[in-house]
Amino acid sequence: MRVLIIEDNARLARLTAEGLQRRGLSCDIAQTLALASDSLDVALFDLLILDLGMPDGDGLDWLRAERRRRDLPPALILTARDALEDRVAGLDAGGDDYVVKPFDLDELAARVRALLRRPGPRAPAILELGALSFDPGSRMAAVSGNALELSRREANLLELLMRRAGTVVRREAIEDALYSFDETVTPNAVEAVVSRLRRRLTVRRHAAEKNC
Repeated sequence: MRVLIIEDNARLARLTAEGLQRRGLSCDIAQTLALASDSLDVALFDLLILDLGMPDGDGLDWLRAERRRRDLPPALILTARDALEDRVAGLDAGGDDYVVKPFDLDELAARVRALLRRPGPRAPAILELGALSFDPGSRMAAVSGNALELSRREANLLELLMRRAGTVVRREAIEDALYSFDETVTPNAVEAVVSRLRRRLTVRRHAAEKNC
């Protein structure tokens, strides 16, 4: 399960992510609302943890706008705003749970697990580009109907490139799609994944052409 933590306090975001990772969850961090939107553009998440007082806007306004724009996973609001009217506003804006800072990590993890047990949204649409198809739900790719075996990072890269087809994809966006916040990106690591994916696609395409 993959969680996006939207929190501008770097230390708190890191500690929260590390605590959830120890409990078996994969975590990404966005320290602005703009970066959170970018992350949602390039990857699928099972849960959002959202702070409200962000440097580039109010978290509730962002949540309302994103829910109008796309299907979002459950959102747990994690904030210092503890007034009753704030809690009501957070839930009415599209939050699925509301936790006030300071918080206990065990309780937060329990609430996260409860939200993840809920039935998810409808399966995301299959991406298609010519003979190439990719199912974001199953993470399976195919060329002309023939299955293409990919690693996790290769699948993430393929999804990003298909979603951004026809546009220039920045290296930073590729790194965000391939690596978690605590993973070190070594020199040429991105190029290596791109090269492997290109090679797999070329081999599969040639095999499909021979079978035609």
